[in-house]
Amino acid sequence: MNPMNFNDARILDKNAMALGVKPELMMERAGKAVADAVLKHMKGRGKTVAIVCGTGNNGGDGFVAARHLAKEADVKVVLVRSELYIISATMNTGRVQGGAFDVEFMKVKNDVHDPCSKANFNRLKGLVPVYAWEDYDGECDILVDALLGVGSVGEVREPYLGCIKDLNAHRKPTLSVDVPSGLGTQMAIKPTVTVTFHDLKDGMTQANSGKIIVVDIGIPPEAGRIGPGDLQVLYPRPAKGSRKGQNGRVLVVGGGPYAGAPALAALAALRVGADLSVIAAPESVSGTIAAYSPNLIVKPLRGAALRPSNVKECLDLTNDADAVLVGPGAGRSEETLEALAEFIADCDKPMVVDADGLHAIGKKHGILSGKKGILTPHAGEFAVLAGKAPPAEQETRGKAIARLSKSTGFAILQKGAVDAISDGAVVKFNHTGNDGMTVGGTGDVLAGLCAGLLAKGAGPFEAARVAAFLNGSAGDLAFTEKSYGLVATDVLENVPRVLAKYI
Repeated sequence: MNPMNFNDARILDKNAMALGVKPELMMERAGKAVADAVLKHMKGRGKTVAIVCGTGNNGGDGFVAARHLAKEADVKVVLVRSELYIISATMNTGRVQGGAFDVEFMKVKNDVHDPCSKANFNRLKGLVPVYAWEDYDGECDILVDALLGVGSVGEVREPYLGCIKDLNAHRKPTLSVDVPSGLGTQMAIKPTVTVTFHDLKDGMTQANSGKIIVVDIGIPPEAGRIGPGDLQVLYPRPAKGSRKGQNGRVLVVGGGPYAGAPALAALAALRVGADLSVIAAPESVSGTIAAYSPNLIVKPLRGAALRPSNVKECLDLTNDADAVLVGPGAGRSEETLEALAEFIADCDKPMVVDADGLHAIGKKHGILSGKKGILTPHAGEFAVLAGKAPPAEQETRGKAIARLSKSTGFAILQKGAVDAISDGAVVKFNHTGNDGMTVGGTGDVLAGLCAGLLAKGAGPFEAARVAAFLNGSAGDLAFTEKSYGLVATDVLENVPRVLAKYI
């Protein structure tokens, strides 16, 4: 397995829970592993162990570790609360003495909000002394760092910043839980040992994490598939107070022989949360496309089909776009493929290339040089790009998808009964969707979802993963009502229901 980034670690946890793995069971296993490591690798039996905890899941693992260690060591728990602002990052010398630790417990117990962590915190009452950070004296033989886990984002802020400085300054033997708090930032814990769960995390080395112990906490292999966690973690939520146009503007270049494909794609971009969808289409079909929905903005292009004389106007329209979808419904006449290839070569915005746009690229991968985006081929279109169809066996298929991603520099979303997505380094599989989705138009919805997510700021690989899950899940909801009679608009209408379920 490759080291996983923090987002993928969070996704894995959420996908495991969606598969029925109880979070309290994962936390119990994690905390027990930490306690065992303190005893075995830190020689903690009979020593004073201070477990410094945040109020999230990482702290929850620390609470479980404290309960198990209490049988073998002199344990104290120190809670660092996010609401607390510490002006001076120095440990308090006025220790709370003796039986007064129940007073401390009551002082901080309401600061733990995660239900699983809170339940484990409450089990400590009367078992080990619990201190607020500002009342802790710093005395111990061993420190356990359970402050910040993979859920923390950005540079460390107070009170954790001062806490990490202080803990490092005291140079106690330290064990970090899952990752050293602040890993990857300018201020991180410097542990002797790190107990990490399921797999290494990106950036972990012996130099910054000490001895690394990888522990299995019961996450099933199926959690590595694309699932609800991908949507929950990777979906770009709107900023509070944002205005129209700040959450993604999509340009769709397509249409000509077909009107439905660009309309479905543009509507899908809106359904995934983009603010505006503009379609540049030949004037012969522009009126038909506009009639699909008043939510669409249609820019007519002179002629009955896209041709090289239209390219400059399309490129000018990209100035107001955050992402561009190229190809749906455009057709494959010689002049249209020439125009699509010219547009793709000159477009500098993130792109989703689908359908006829893929035929315009063919094996000319050089026109994608220096650009970024997503290619969305089905098996036949994959053969156009790669020279042969993708293998049927999943592992070798994944390798073929990754090779095409490396060759093109684009994320690949290879559509099938099981979608395969790769950025050239990692391959992910999406199992949502059903046999009813072979109906025409569902691929256009998928391409529009990709474009909407790109426009909202998601990276190509992340957008492709979320779009695949959304499209398949919306199709599964549609299937429960329409069975094999579902059509693409049924999938489209169920996209917001999937968002509402998981976001």
